[in-house]
Amino acid sequence: MQQIYLDTKDLLKTIEDALKNQKAFSLVRIGDGENLVMSQHHVWPVSKVLQERWAIKANRGEKGLTLPNLHLRNAVISSVKKATVVGILPPGDNTIKAPDYLKRPLTDEVFSYYKIEPPLICHAGVNRELAKMEEFWSLLSGRRILIITREAAKLKERLEQEPYNQKIVHALPFDQWSEYRNTMKWVIAHKNSFDVSLISCGVSAVVLAEQIAAKTGKVALDFGKANNIILKGRPN
Repeated sequence: MQQIYLDTKDLLKTIEDALKNQKAFSLVRIGDGENLVMSQHHVWPVSKVLQERWAIKANRGEKGLTLPNLHLRNAVISSVKKATVVGILPPGDNTIKAPDYLKRPLTDEVFSYYKIEPPLICHAGVNRELAKMEEFWSLLSGRRILIITREAAKLKERLEQEPYNQKIVHALPFDQWSEYRNTMKWVIAHKNSFDVSLISCGVSAVVLAEQIAAKTGKVALDFGKANNIILKGRPN
């Protein structure tokens, strides 16, 4: 299967097409956390995963999930296989602060093991670019937006002000993977009340974005650290 790489402008056109024609669309993104979650047991022994700093932080309650978690692993793999566009890091990329072996090399290992071949890919850091792009916000202008993130009320308030002026119809707080089922129930019950969802909640966002698009027919974007860029002016 031939893989098509979308630059940011191409991605914006694809999102615009989905919004205009009311087509389901999901963007998911793969960083070091997603790689570690997907690598559990089959690609890396769980003991090796648990030694990584990211996993230690996760088990201290800093990542919205705890490891080992094979249920989450399976959910992430399934969503990456089904998502419309998958963001991956180019080899040697420095967008995210993580050891290189946890970035593209581990993505390649995981994708190879699980035979994941996304037809459409983009840069995993595209969310950071979108957050700063006038074209992105003007594309969303007037659309009914659902946001799902830990600091939902704060993000809603910010996005409703200048320079964003967005129409945030729902702001759902989401902190832990354990909240996934109830969140999906709520979203499905309210699917006719929003057009697009921006999701910033770590690895859980991969599953939420793909499943929201699949179950509601809407546009759902794994927005990652973009919420920090909007609230604090920087990703971390």
